[in-house]
Order: sequence, then C-alpha cells, then structure tokens
Amino acid sequence: MTPGENSPSTPEDDDPFGYLYADGQARGAQPPSGGYGYPNSVSRVRAVGERTYGGQQAPQYGQQQSNVPQQQQQGAYGQPNAYYQAPETLSGGAPTSHQPTAPAPARRGPNTKGLLIGAIAVVAAVVIGIGVAMLNGGSDDNKASSQVGTSPTQSQSSKPSPSSSNAAASGDLPKTDVSALQLAGGAAKASDVKGAQAAGGTYVGGLNTVGSSVTWTFDNIPEDGTYTIFARFSNAGEDQSMTLTVNGKPFGGKFNLGNFTHKNDPAEAWTETYAWPRLNKGPNTISLSCQPGDKCDVLLDQLWLKKGQVKRDS
Repeated sequence: MTPGENSPSTPEDDDPFGYLYADGQARGAQPPSGGYGYPNSVSRVRAVGERTYGGQQAPQYGQQQSNVPQQQQQGAYGQPNAYYQAPETLSGGAPTSHQPTAPAPARRGPNTKGLLIGAIAVVAAVVIGIGVAMLNGGSDDNKASSQVGTSPTQSQSSKPSPSSSNAAASGDLPKTDVSALQLAGGAAKASDVKGAQAAGGTYVGGLNTVGSSVTWTFDNIPEDGTYTIFARFSNAGEDQSMTLTVNGKPFGGKFNLGNFTHKNDPAEAWTETYAWPRLNKGPNTISLSCQPGDKCDVLLDQLWLKKGQVKRDS
C-alpha cells in the first residue's frame, strides 16, 4: 500500500485501540463491544465507590460520610477498632475453624474424711500400746518387789559371823561389856552401884590410877573409814578424861568423861560419850587408859561402834 492510497481497510479498523487516538475518533473509531478491546471479555463498569469489601459498601462519591471521627473509625495505634468486624462474623464470610472447648472437670478436694479416720486409728494404736507397756511394767515391778531380801545387799555382809564371844551378829558392828575386856593396872570389876546395863550389872572401876586400862580387840569392820565409839559410864563428881589409843596410836585429844547429868549419886549419873576414830577393815584394837595428867575416876559399863560420825545412838 502506498501513501495516500485509500484502501478498503482503514487504520482504525486495523488498530483495535484506534478509538483512543484523536484522529481515530475523528474517523469514527468505536471501542469494541467485548470490553476493553479484548475479545470475549466481560465489561463490569461500576460507579466509583460501589465496590464492597467483606460485605461492607464504601460510600459513593458525593455521599456524606459518618460524623464519627476518623480516629474512632480506624482505632488508635495498637488498639482494636470498634467498627472492625472479622470476616467470619459477616454474612458470607469464611467459617472459623475454632470450636469452643468443653469446660475442664472440676477437681475434687482432698479426702478429709479418710484422713480423719486414719489419724484416729493411729492415736488408738498408740494408746493401746502404752496401756500394754504399763501393764507389763507393773507386773515386772511386782516380781522385783517379791524378790527383795533373797540375797545380801551391798551394805550386808555375806561372811559368817566370827566365833568371838564379844563379836556381834553378822552385819552389826561390835558391842561389848567392859567387864568382859582385858583389864590392866588398878582396873577391877564391880557391881555394887546400881544402874549398869552389862550382864549381871557388872561394871569396871578402879581406873583412877596411872597405868590402869581396859583394852578391846574386835573384828568385823567392813571397810576402812571413820567410825563412832560410844562409851556408857557414870561420873557423879568433877569432869574426867582418859587417853584413847587406836591400833597402838593415841587418838586426838582426851576421851571426854564429863558429869553431863550433874548428879551426885553414881547410880543416877549413868550417861554416854563418844569419839570419832578412823578404823581399818578387819581387826582393830582400842584401849582407854589413865595416863599422867588424866582424871580417870569413872565407872565404865559398855563400849560399842557405829559407822560414820554419829552423835547419838538411836
């Protein structure tokens, strides 16, 4: 085709978009009926603002909008929009896949009734056990009390009693009549003054002479220690004192033989005195003698021993 040649085919017929140009429009070019120049396309021409999103229709051009402030329509940053609706809540929206879960079953509390029953059972068992123990203990105490005295205790002596005539029974400390002792010097037996407790009322007098003495040898002392020697005597005059010798050695001061009754009658002046010598386990020898400087005008009735420091024979 050469320029200026009119052919049955015009440019607007060849160019499907000729209607877009001014010269094409001048020549009468029209848009194709298929829509947007594409064959078989569907033309859906809508006015501005008529398209809806999620079931809501935007306001059309020129339509008055709501007086709700834009900040309330859109919502503050980071806060939910009060005018927003999730797609699944709108008609035709996508169904949600979240299903409501069933509430969890309520938890049962502790079985307090069972605990209470168990505690009562434990207390009952303890009480029963204590009762049984007390019953057994009481029976043992009864058995022990019934056996007391079947064997000698620590303070008792299991040795046989000595055969000496002036020895006391087993377990007792010695006691003797002075008239049964070894006498020396002017010491002599007598019985004319009443009130003596020795056998036959016999006592020892004549001691008021230097060298006069009575000597007592005895056994059956259980252990070493301090003992008390008692003497029963009569003194109706001035206070008297004699020398006490223990196992050959003078003991302390003088053996006091004072007139403690303050009587003038010898039969009414019988009384007791004592000293605390230290004795050995087994045999011992004690003597009362009248030495120079002593006053020995007394009557001697009996001598005996007690363990420890004793002031009265009770």
